[in-house]
Amino acid sequence: MNNQKVIPSVNYHLWEPCNMRCKFCFATFQDVKAILPKGHLSKNDALTVVQKLCDFGFEKITFVGGEPTLCPWLPELISLAKVNGLTTMIVTNGSKLTESYLKQFYWILDWVTISIDSIDPTINRQIGRVAHAIISSEAEYIQKCQLVLDQGFRLKINTVVHKLNCNEVLSDFICAVKPERWKVFKLLPVIGQNNTKIKHLEISDIEFNHYVSRNLELPKQIIMVKESNVDMTGSYVMVDPAGRFFDNTKGFHTYSDPINETTVKNAIKQIRSDYDKFIDRKGLYSW
Repeated sequence: MNNQKVIPSVNYHLWEPCNMRCKFCFATFQDVKAILPKGHLSKNDALTVVQKLCDFGFEKITFVGGEPTLCPWLPELISLAKVNGLTTMIVTNGSKLTESYLKQFYWILDWVTISIDSIDPTINRQIGRVAHAIISSEAEYIQKCQLVLDQGFRLKINTVVHKLNCNEVLSDFICAVKPERWKVFKLLPVIGQNNTKIKHLEISDIEFNHYVSRNLELPKQIIMVKESNVDMTGSYVMVDPAGRFFDNTKGFHTYSDPINETTVKNAIKQIRSDYDKFIDRKGLYSW
């Protein structure tokens, strides 16, 4: 860490497997599979990681992937975090979100974040946001978002802006689905994760800012948070599928010792995270 104050939220990328192949994904973790062929820890080891994160004092935990809803013990991990008093969130592509699936998270899951980069099926096909040859339409995304709200969860939308969607106006859709937060990221190149697949998708800061500008017409109850590459770099505390802290401050993933082989206090000192950048990107809010 490059300052003493610890970011109070942690993203646990617990699961490398995914049922989509988004070309810009910065968390493919193919390097992790060299030490974990299945791309994830065992259930008991993952539970130990979560307990250690809770004991350290994090206030919010976001379960990410890969696609976390593919993990059969995700409800147990979320339940453990909630019992320990943490705010809980998942980030999902939405492919498994049904009423019956969400019921198992009643009372233990606070937020559902759905990754929606475009409502144009052609664009989604081109970038690889496809599950089993099925591409979500605008109507299907609206249905999934409404389902999340109807089941009592708080809703957030994540959007990665790239060359194919940078001219899209998504604000009308966002107004229709009514998330509390809409996080808009500029595509982030990470060496060893996505850098060989995204040259044709990269955009300039000007293009990114134009996207933000044309999508600003939102009601005051919907908060748009934009994150440039500078904003994203070093402003998160992240744990990889092998249970190690990692950062992206050098343009590639740098990993700590495994949390389960040391302590969170020792492991987190081995990576860089900047509390001030976390605050500047509006990472602290009423969660």
